[in-house]
Amino acid sequence: MGVSGCGKTSVGEALSAALGIPYVDGDDLHPPENVEKMRNGVPLTDEDRWPWLDRVAAVLRDQAPVIVGCSALKRRYRDRIRQAGAVKFLYLTGSEALISARMAARKGHYMPPSLLASQFAALEPPSPDEATAIPIDQPLSAIVAAALAAL
Repeated sequence: MGVSGCGKTSVGEALSAALGIPYVDGDDLHPPENVEKMRNGVPLTDEDRWPWLDRVAAVLRDQAPVIVGCSALKRRYRDRIRQAGAVKFLYLTGSEALISARMAARKGHYMPPSLLASQFAALEPPSPDEATAIPIDQPLSAIVAAALAAL
């Protein structure tokens, strides 16, 4: 979990390979209306997110064991996802400047860098009892090693 551009896909795919379990990108679970809003630079509301979070929870419940990359920015979103059962959150954390630079460099993603500020504004960083925080200002191999240790 974490804001857009923090590395959820890269880390999720690497964990999938290391653990031999599938990875599902939460971005692919958004309804088309959400994707269109984001593509147009419009931040999602809580009402926009509920159906998406329910889809994330359904994948976690119905396809376990599985890794899902999902922003899960607020505690109530994480609580909604936890309805799927036993879920372990890994919080990929980094500065807005670092993540903004990464977003500016990526190609082909519908989430524009202009929405990053709204993601940080909505973010309720999880407490240690909710998630393991993993700093992203290190090589991918070190992030994955920390994630594997946390799991």
